[in-house]
Amino acid sequence: MPKILVVDDERPIAEIIKYNLQKEGFEVQTAYDGEDALKVVHKLNPELVILDIMLPKKNGFEVLKEIRMEYVMPVIMLTAKEEENDKITGLELGADDYITKPFSNKELVARVRANLRRVKLSNVNEEMKSKIINVGNLTIDMNTYEVSKDNQIIDLTNREFDLLKYLFQNSDRVFNREHLLKEVWGYEFGDLRTVDVTVRRLREKIETEEDKYIITKRGTGYYFKSK
Repeated sequence: MPKILVVDDERPIAEIIKYNLQKEGFEVQTAYDGEDALKVVHKLNPELVILDIMLPKKNGFEVLKEIRMEYVMPVIMLTAKEEENDKITGLELGADDYITKPFSNKELVARVRANLRRVKLSNVNEEMKSKIINVGNLTIDMNTYEVSKDNQIIDLTNREFDLLKYLFQNSDRVFNREHLLKEVWGYEFGDLRTVDVTVRRLREKIETEEDKYIITKRGTGYYFKSK
């Protein structure tokens, strides 16, 4: 039974999320401030964290930063509808996804299941025979989910690696944002800027002026250049 931590200082919201997830068979714990959230993360080591941004003691961004220093579990941020910049900031700090308040129980459960399914697939990959690929000055280890550049490990989020892996395995094929959102994130719908932000962050980490890997085809989408 997957363990999920729900962090929101509005206790009624946290309890509603907890109730709905428990109905779906998840084990759920709650925290109501940033400091308590980190204590529960260290004690529980949950499979997934649902994290509100506006928290007392430590805000959601601070909690996310500390989680990413030690853990790779998926983190879904809760954001207010009007706070578009919060969504981008969360993704840039390593959040895997976000849900905009107010949200439906159906959307919440779908996002949780999609993120847990991605982790499960990653674990299956780790049990497979190691496959290490060299392209340009990059080394991509499909087994350990590690990418290195000139023998230096690059710190990628799981989502960034998933995107790089998908584009690489389909090199020179152009994919629009809707397709990538479905295949990499597992969503039939969502904010397409999620894809753009993740592509931008990935480029910043793996590319230089001399070495370009992810190419934008204007008006169409993105592709990984094999040569």
